[in-house]
Amino acid sequence: MKKKIMVIGAGGIGSFLIPLLDRVKEYHINVWDDDIVEKKNLSYQDYYANDVGKHKTDVMAERYGSVYSHPYRVLTKQQLKGYDLIICCVDNLELRRLLYLVDTEKIKWLDLRAQARNGLLISFQENPDNFAILTNGPDGNFSCQGDEWDKSNAGVHFTHVAIAGMGAQWVQRYFAGDKTHTHLRLSI
Repeated sequence: MKKKIMVIGAGGIGSFLIPLLDRVKEYHINVWDDDIVEKKNLSYQDYYANDVGKHKTDVMAERYGSVYSHPYRVLTKQQLKGYDLIICCVDNLELRRLLYLVDTEKIKWLDLRAQARNGLLISFQENPDNFAILTNGPDGNFSCQGDEWDKSNAGVHFTHVAIAGMGAQWVQRYFAGDKTHTHLRLSI
């Protein structure tokens, strides 16, 4: 029986994670993101010029048979119910705070982060004493390219692609019943 996964965010990390999960045909992938593909996304997200102006979730659903589009923002705990796993690929702490407050006996999650040359994978298995540290910081959105990115193609970082691959591997191992890490850090 296919597992039901919620992917929140179809940008820098999510747009590379989704095809990996779709490829193995083991999951019903529900993608939530209210963002639209913009020209500026083309150099570091898995989108093409003909996708500009479309909802990111709709593009993913058109490309991949196991993807269901939800072009909306996740705002409440109620939206997180009914999934075997939630994967957070967004770039803001407000949603992460919501996710980290759920009952991990009922809702399982994986948080994937990237910023410039650094990446982080954190699972619901992490020590809850660390959650305050992991959700501390200013509100707002942060690009996976980092603050110093000059918006040039030459300056693009690909740590987000590595984190997407690590996340897909974690998901595969988790559902196979193998031991999985509570967190992984990547710095290139």
